[in-house]
Amino acid sequence: MSPTSPRRRLTTAVLATACATAAAGAWALAGGTASAGTISGALYRDPDTAVARWVAANPNDSRTAVIRDKVASQPSSRWLSNFNVGTVQAEVAGYVGAANAVGQIPQLTLYGIPNRDCGGASAGGAPDLATYQTWIGNIARGLGGSTVLILLEPDSLALQTCLSSSERSARDAALRTATQTLKGANPNAKVYLDAGHSAWNTAGDQAGRLVAAGVAVADGFYTNVSNFQPTSSEAAYGRSILSALSGQGVSGKHQIIDTSRNGGAAGDWCGDDNTDRRIGAYPTTATNDANIDAYLWVKPPGEADGCAYAAGSFQPNLAYSLASSAPNPPTTTPPTTVPTTAPTTAPTTPPTTAPTTAPTTPPATAGCTATYQTTSTWSGGFQGQVTVKAGSSAIAGWTATWTLGSGQTITQVWNGELSTSGSAVTVRNVSWNGALAAGGTAQFGFLANGNATTPSLTCTTR
Repeated sequence: MSPTSPRRRLTTAVLATACATAAAGAWALAGGTASAGTISGALYRDPDTAVARWVAANPNDSRTAVIRDKVASQPSSRWLSNFNVGTVQAEVAGYVGAANAVGQIPQLTLYGIPNRDCGGASAGGAPDLATYQTWIGNIARGLGGSTVLILLEPDSLALQTCLSSSERSARDAALRTATQTLKGANPNAKVYLDAGHSAWNTAGDQAGRLVAAGVAVADGFYTNVSNFQPTSSEAAYGRSILSALSGQGVSGKHQIIDTSRNGGAAGDWCGDDNTDRRIGAYPTTATNDANIDAYLWVKPPGEADGCAYAAGSFQPNLAYSLASSAPNPPTTTPPTTVPTTAPTTAPTTPPTTAPTTAPTTPPATAGCTATYQTTSTWSGGFQGQVTVKAGSSAIAGWTATWTLGSGQTITQVWNGELSTSGSAVTVRNVSWNGALAAGGTAQFGFLANGNATTPSLTCTTR
């Protein structure tokens, strides 16, 4: 989800209107007594999330009580975003099985479509659509048979500016096939497609995209993922989409709204990685609205967007800022237990996961260093990530260079500008991630053909 995406590009004028509505009613919506929608029951809170581990490891931090009580205590979606065909089935089966064991509803966000985020801050995903369907098939085999909520590919329909007409058609077919695969494996799976948010595409335009992508075989659509539009605006937008779908012969669909960051406050979405935002309604299936199946925290509060911090990394200052002025969760929230000791193993946390190779840090050169890690591998290719770190002084720009291994070629780079000469690779910063304070970091990633190796990188400033 890119910093230039319309999903995030909001104006102060829009927000000023939205905030009054959100502040007055966003949290109250979580306390409804009617289940409404098509889902009832408690949402699963994974006890081993990034925020839960931070709480366990920082009992004496002044922010811990607020983060524990208002963020870690709540269910949020598990993101499957680090593309790894070989391990995803086991990850899904473990997560879904844990939810089923306590009689609660798991929530999964699948984020692996090729060319996701149009090469922005959250770029990456599968190398091609055939490999993507293999990944989807492995996910489907881990779903079990109980109710599970699946948010399929944020941005995949609302953000298509980087796709040609044929590429859009291929993506539509891939999403339709993915939906059929997931629901075929588990008839109780609830699959929802991307509908952007109320300040982005028109309802009629978005409805047309949903129909093309097979919403007729899905359970509905979701809105406001990683965004800040008030719940009332999203519900009205959802009703307009439902009406437009009906006009195209599609009925019986429902909406899910991401309320993780739509509780009010204004400001630029990316300027300081959202410390000017607030959490919205606590997650629940009791929406009091027959059109809306659930209010979910799809974007886990406290996880960064890729501006001031690496995308997907948990930042306690962001979580504290989002939650500090929010009321306590309603008493109807199912009781949960936040771990009091740090786990002995490091589980996968969306949207980043433990690297498959240990990071290597070369000696500091000319004011910056570059650290490499392989984040995912598959037959014939791999995904790499490089972290650039400024030295003891601020820098205005950076360049990372290395030599490709035998048989390696780079097919895509995000958060950097790529140039190659034979086997020599050069990646320079883009406009928004070049200036780093002393000790500051930036990251870029890439997809490559060939077998993964650990390169020796050189970093220079400019």
